[in-house]
Amino acid sequence: MKIILNFIAILLIAGCASISTTKKQVKSLPDFDTLWDYNDPEQTEIKFRELIPIAKESGDVSYYAQLLTQIARTEGLQRKFEDAHKTLDIIEPLLTNELVVARVRYLLERGRVYNSSNHPDRAKPLFSEAWKLAEVNKEDFYAIDAVHMLQIIEVPEKKLEWANIAIEMAEKTTDERAKNWLGSLYNNTGWAYNGLKQYDKALEMFKKSLKWQEEKGDVYGTIIAKWTTARTYRSLDRIDEALEIQRALAKEIEQKGLETDGYVYEELGECLLLLEKKEEARKYFKIAYDFLSKNEWLKANEPERLERLKELGGN
Repeated sequence: MKIILNFIAILLIAGCASISTTKKQVKSLPDFDTLWDYNDPEQTEIKFRELIPIAKESGDVSYYAQLLTQIARTEGLQRKFEDAHKTLDIIEPLLTNELVVARVRYLLERGRVYNSSNHPDRAKPLFSEAWKLAEVNKEDFYAIDAVHMLQIIEVPEKKLEWANIAIEMAEKTTDERAKNWLGSLYNNTGWAYNGLKQYDKALEMFKKSLKWQEEKGDVYGTIIAKWTTARTYRSLDRIDEALEIQRALAKEIEQKGLETDGYVYEELGECLLLLEKKEEARKYFKIAYDFLSKNEWLKANEPERLERLKELGGN
């Protein structure tokens, strides 16, 4: 409450001059969205918090509120769900009907926190409200984000319905930033088909995602797309092709000095195990477990998977 009162006091002291110069101030404010590193939410949170004094001093309520939504997101990714909700509680009384983008982002992040903490039933109405509000106000980027989240939380049978809506929105929009959703949407739709065991269609989507990521020159996005393609080859019992891609990925990650998360090694182990090369597979399962056992999401949601890796790796 003290933070809210202090911020409102700044606005009152600034008076009309603050309101009249807001647009000029926004141009000079740091674009915090460019500071995101989704692989390191802890460091991203630190960067965002360093901007809080600047945001308060600016007198721009929308900027301040949007910044806090992203701080809440970093907290949610670190599984600090209570902290994330407390951060979002600060935003709520600041929101007015005029602050459309701030409100949409607030709804999205509140929904994400609920979903990540295993309350999709509480997340769904928030994502729906965010979608409607963003769509009415022609905020295509956030409208697609909301639909993409609705796809994620739905049961497998309904995921494709939302996926197709999101892809159509992204392909038709004239907003270049909104178009950038396509890589993720192709990927998510591939997983929707995968969940229905429609592996041929999943492969088609993952290949679309790969082509899109390569054209954009996104190194990490391309690696993920290659991995999903190989993973689908394994589901299609095309083990040799899957193994070849995963071996190439492991080499690429090493040569480029990229950070690994263990999933490539897990797949190398799975492919080799299917080819009855158990000793070679054990080595990769061990490496995979060493990395993935530190993954908080897997520990919370797939402990059996980690236990299997541990046993197969001989740990």
